[in-house]
Amino acid sequence: MSTPWLRTERTELAAERILDAAERVFAERGVAATEMSHIATAAGCSRATLYRYFDGKHEVRVAFMHRQTRRLAHRIAEQVGAIADPAFRLAEAIRGALREVRDTPALAAWFTHPDSGVTGELAGSSPVIQSLCAAFFGDPTDRDNQDRANWLLRIIISLLSNPGRDEAEERRMIERFAVPALLGDRHGAVHGDR
Repeated sequence: MSTPWLRTERTELAAERILDAAERVFAERGVAATEMSHIATAAGCSRATLYRYFDGKHEVRVAFMHRQTRRLAHRIAEQVGAIADPAFRLAEAIRGALREVRDTPALAAWFTHPDSGVTGELAGSSPVIQSLCAAFFGDPTDRDNQDRANWLLRIIISLLSNPGRDEAEERRMIERFAVPALLGDRHGAVHGDR
């Protein structure tokens, strides 16, 4: 006789396996070209089984994006957590996020031409992603932090969809324009490695 917690654990494990399969397919086919049948095949299950866990493509995309954003936010927090200067910490967090996404094929696929519109729409409408970004600035329920999170997301999505000519140009844009706009007069400009 199974217990309810075991069923919940199995459901979560199955959903994770499906998202792992979606990750492989997104990297191979791109986000916009990925159909539920592609994910089912990659997961080794029927489409009917897939639909027991996710109502459709949109739900798979949202679940995948939330999972990956949580993981990314955790890694970035570990990378920049010891940086004392808020401006430098933010600049490094933005650069770290750009680097991580670009170095991960399944994430980079979200920012190619046919897929970047889907990405902007999902990221902009996701309370989970907004809250994770707002928490970087402090209290995620604070309206100023929510506004900063919204702007931070737009900056990151823009740089991923339309990168600078090179890393040096992106660094300058982030340090001269993004960081001061996000932090306001509170912390000034970025000044070297700290």
